[in-house]
Amino acid sequence: MRITAVLIMAVLLTACGQVAGDQPAGKEDVSHLQIAKRDASTPLTVEAALERQDGSLAEVAGFVTGQPVSDSEVLTAGFTNDYALALADEPGEADPEKMLFVQIPSSKRLEDGLKTNPGIIGKKRVITGKLTSYFSHPGIKGVTSISPGEEDEPSTDHGGYYSSAEGLSGEALKSALHDIIDDHRELSYSELWDAMAKTDEDPDHPGNVILLYTGRSQAKELHGGDVDDWNREHVWAKSHGNFGTARGPGTDLHHLRPADVTVNSSRGNLDFDNGGSPHDEADGNFSDEDSWEPRDEVKGDVARMLFYMAVRYEGDAGELDLELNDRVNNGKAPNHGRLSVLLDWHESDPVDDRERRRNEIIYEEYQGNRNPFIDHPEWADQIW
Repeated sequence: MRITAVLIMAVLLTACGQVAGDQPAGKEDVSHLQIAKRDASTPLTVEAALERQDGSLAEVAGFVTGQPVSDSEVLTAGFTNDYALALADEPGEADPEKMLFVQIPSSKRLEDGLKTNPGIIGKKRVITGKLTSYFSHPGIKGVTSISPGEEDEPSTDHGGYYSSAEGLSGEALKSALHDIIDDHRELSYSELWDAMAKTDEDPDHPGNVILLYTGRSQAKELHGGDVDDWNREHVWAKSHGNFGTARGPGTDLHHLRPADVTVNSSRGNLDFDNGGSPHDEADGNFSDEDSWEPRDEVKGDVARMLFYMAVRYEGDAGELDLELNDRVNNGKAPNHGRLSVLLDWHESDPVDDRERRRNEIIYEEYQGNRNPFIDHPEWADQIW
């Protein structure tokens, strides 16, 4: 009896201990869940990310302070590439020890690299990636997303550039946009070589440009008239209005792109439409006797370049009146088609970072005007 009582007491004490221990453990588990949920919804500060270099996936918010080039040096000007940026909790932070070094993947460099976009210094960014060393310094690698902070959302107003077009549609919108983008600085035909080397630079190979129809990355200096060189393709064919290479439509960067010499010759002055036979040198491009279909990756680019031309050149001040129509075989008339197909391409191939970057460079460094249909894609349907 004595042994049995002892055993019963031991069992009861064990059971009580387990029950008593369950509640604190349960509370601790709930606490961990709450912390995990909070971490998932609230970005880490840079200070917290510097302490948690454990390879875990995290979202971190901070301000861009420069381009790291070693474990202790961060450039704040004269940026050499688009591969890295430094993040800090304060926009003016100068101490690298208080910065997180971020490796930028190739897909993000056009928009978030400092050589291409020096204006993002001091801007807030929210970055998702693995908390791990970069340049032998606490950092983030394996980045999956980079987005503006709440107070730094991208603006579609561009400093009031389009304010006079707000609330308009149809011909009124087209006229207002013309007045906004008119009277740009006109380049000479020879100036286009250097300008296009900048506007169409390959971000992964800065010594190269990317050719429009082939997508090939080619050395900038390999331009001219020889086979496999690149030359200056007028996307609005220069014979459609017979403007040639004169200043104005003949040298407008918003529709001039690098293209392989022989592919450019094949396209000639064809209107744009779906269908035809595959081109043997430019994969994904098709043509027949009266039209050209570019590869899917640039269909929207082509459409938006033609939309721009039809708005920029309206026949005032002695210039041509270029207009889109729903035809092919436009010949020397100042018209280009096929409009219904261009509108479809505009929708199926949306604006991308490469177009945005190109638009900024033309505006900031060369012509002083923008392509409205890159900034506001919705305006194409409102006009046509």
